[in-house]
Amino acid sequence: MFKSFFPNPRLFFGSVVIYSAICSFVWYGFNEQIGEFFGLDVSSAEPVIGIGHFATNSFLLFYCYYLVCTGVFATYWFLVAKHKWQRWSILGSAFILFSTYFGVQVSVAINNWRRPFFDLVQNALGTSASKDPDAIEKVVSEEAVSSFTTELLDLIIIFAEIAFLAIFVYVLTRFFISHFIFRWRTAMNEYYTAQWAEVRHIEGASQRIQEDTMRFAEIMEGLGVSIVDAVMTLIAFLPVLWALSEYVPELPLVGEIDHPLFVAALVWSVFGTALLLIVGIKLPGLFFKNQRVEAAFRKELVYGEDDVTRAQPPTLVELFANVRKNYFRIYFHYMYFNVARMFYLQADSIFVYILLIPTIALGAITFGLLQQILTAFNQVSSSFQILVHSWGTIIELLSVHKRLASFEAAIRHQPLPEIDQFEV
Repeated sequence: MFKSFFPNPRLFFGSVVIYSAICSFVWYGFNEQIGEFFGLDVSSAEPVIGIGHFATNSFLLFYCYYLVCTGVFATYWFLVAKHKWQRWSILGSAFILFSTYFGVQVSVAINNWRRPFFDLVQNALGTSASKDPDAIEKVVSEEAVSSFTTELLDLIIIFAEIAFLAIFVYVLTRFFISHFIFRWRTAMNEYYTAQWAEVRHIEGASQRIQEDTMRFAEIMEGLGVSIVDAVMTLIAFLPVLWALSEYVPELPLVGEIDHPLFVAALVWSVFGTALLLIVGIKLPGLFFKNQRVEAAFRKELVYGEDDVTRAQPPTLVELFANVRKNYFRIYFHYMYFNVARMFYLQADSIFVYILLIPTIALGAITFGLLQQILTAFNQVSSSFQILVHSWGTIIELLSVHKRLASFEAAIRHQPLPEIDQFEV
């Protein structure tokens, strides 16, 4: 699964984690000193509203830093462990990581835009809130209306610039990822077909090579990007949520605590993750078995196309009964899983508003600040809830991994995993 596409997977992924940790520590610990060395001031804490957010000295320095770090890492692996797919697996992964980081920064840029935009909306509505038309004419002059209109249009144009940049990067990234996934599938296909004599006896072997390799590459890329995106989102938005917690003096029932929004996001997310892990623990094995019983039924039908003695009604009835039994078990377990999942997600949609009830009642924040808090909290909460939002994908990945693990065992002349030894 990994050996076919990455050089020496165990050492490679271990080195990725260690090297990334070192590079991150150097960047976040010494980026100002690095900037000073190159004559760039990266100490400004004031957010830049608009597309200029991506062209500050700090960003320009980071682009160069990321390029150098990637170049050093790739060069090392190109020299010590040459691999047919090294350009796609190493450099391709680095590009996907960077585009993920850029996507997170788009969210940061939009969150910076929210505060001035919604504060301006609040000021405009507050100025013209009177029900008396004559009073409105006295309070709101033509100059004020013109000024409000111009400022609102300017901020909308700024949002459009950010959005168009995000669309361009997203389309380019998805095009690249499509090719990345197919290259990984190609690598696995070449590896497994070269070992066909060792794996052909496994139930549904043809399907595992034809279908599961593609599904595995797609899910690993998608889930990997989601996890990296969650980590980068936390890095980007945790300081924002930490700072915004100063505007929230207390929480309902709990009262005053340090950094209440951060603590609430962490506790709520851990609760949701633990809940779904418990209620969804049986699903991966059921999905694996479902692929087996489906493969056995399909295999008999295929044999029956060329052999009149195969695919007889009694046999097909028995095989389909296995399919039916497993599906009904999945439906049952998914029923209570979905109850727990939907209950949590619906509660999650209003959780932050419940936290802010005392603050809103006191009028301690503006509308723009409220929007910033909502966005930052949801970003941090969603990142902590990566398992909650991706549990269905994780279940499918575990199922596909179990099926391909049988190939690995057969190639190494080891016993098949226990779950693949039962008779269909």
